[in-house]
Amino acid sequence: MKAVRIHEHGNVDVLKWEEVSIPSISENQVLVEIKAAAMNHLDLWVRKGIPGVPLPCILGSDGSGTVKEIGSKVTSFKTGDEVLIQPLTYCRECRFCEYGQENYCESWGIYGENQNGTQCEFMAVDEDHLRSKPDHLSFEEAAGFPLVAQTAYTMLVRRAKIKQGETVFIWGAGSGVGSIAIQIAKEKGCLVIATGGSEEKLNLAQELGADKVLNYKLVDVIEEVNRFTDGGGVDVIFEHVGAKTWNTSLKILGKGGRLVTCGATTGAHVEIDIRYLFYKQQSIMGSTMGDVAAFDEVIQLLEEKKIRPVIDKVFPMKNIRDAHVYLEESHQAGKVIIVP
Repeated sequence: MKAVRIHEHGNVDVLKWEEVSIPSISENQVLVEIKAAAMNHLDLWVRKGIPGVPLPCILGSDGSGTVKEIGSKVTSFKTGDEVLIQPLTYCRECRFCEYGQENYCESWGIYGENQNGTQCEFMAVDEDHLRSKPDHLSFEEAAGFPLVAQTAYTMLVRRAKIKQGETVFIWGAGSGVGSIAIQIAKEKGCLVIATGGSEEKLNLAQELGADKVLNYKLVDVIEEVNRFTDGGGVDVIFEHVGAKTWNTSLKILGKGGRLVTCGATTGAHVEIDIRYLFYKQQSIMGSTMGDVAAFDEVIQLLEEKKIRPVIDKVFPMKNIRDAHVYLEESHQAGKVIIVP
C-alpha cells in the first residue's frame, strides 16, 4: 500500500507518498481500507517537529473507510461496513481510563502523532476505536468530523459547561474546529460571535448559525463585542489561536467568564494580569481532545443532523505537499481532506 510518511522533521519536502507494508491485525483489530483522511494543524506541527514522534511516521489523526478484514474476537463490525475512526488512543488501565477520562490517560496519544495514522490506504485499528459511519455522510465528510468535533464538544460542553442564553465568542470560524464549535454552541441555545479573516469564512459562520460575525482584520474586535454585549463582555471564549488573539480574548471576557483553549497556532507564550482574573472571577481552562463518552455524544448530534462537518477542499494523497501549503497559509473555510 501507499502512505503519507515522514522520515525526518522539516518543511513540506520531508513529506513522502511512498510504498509501505499493509499492516497485520491482532484478534481485537480491524483492517480498514481508508477512503478519506482529514488534515489538521497537528499534521503541520508533527511535520515540523514535535518531540517523541516515532520516525518514520504515517501522518493523519482521523479518517473513514470500509472494513476489509476483522480479527477473530471482533464482534461489532463485519467486512464491508463503513466506519469512521476515533483518533484518541489510551491505555484502558490507568485510574483516568477507569474513571472514563480517557483524554487524561497517563499514556494517551493521537493517531499520526505518537503512532502511525490515517493518511494511508490501509490501517489496523482497535475495534473500540471505530464507529459506524452515518449513512447520510460521504467518506470525505465522515473523515473531517472526529478530531475537531471531539475537541470542540469537550471544550464547550465538558469544560466550559455552556448554558442556554450565554454568549460564546469563537475565534477562527473558517477552521474545522471553529465551524463545528459554532454549531455545537447554537445547538445548546447560545448566542455566538464568530471571527474570520475573509468574506468566505464569515459567510460560512453565518450559514452555520452565528449571530454576529466579525472580520478581525477590518474591525476593532473589542469595540464590536462591547457593543454587542452592552459592555458586559462574553460568557465563554473558544480559543485555539494563541498569542496573537490572547490579549483581545482577555479584554472581552466578562464577569464569571470562562476561556477555554485547545491550541497555540500563533505562539504559546502569553501574559495574564491576574488582577482582572480574580476581580471578574474568571476561569481559564485548557482542553485536549475528549473522552470516549464525549465522542459518542457528539456523534449522536451528527446522526440527528443537528451538526455537520464542513468540507472545504479535497486533495489526492499524492499531492500531500500542496495540502500542507494550503492549510498552512489558512486558505480553508472548513476541513481539508485527502484521499488515496
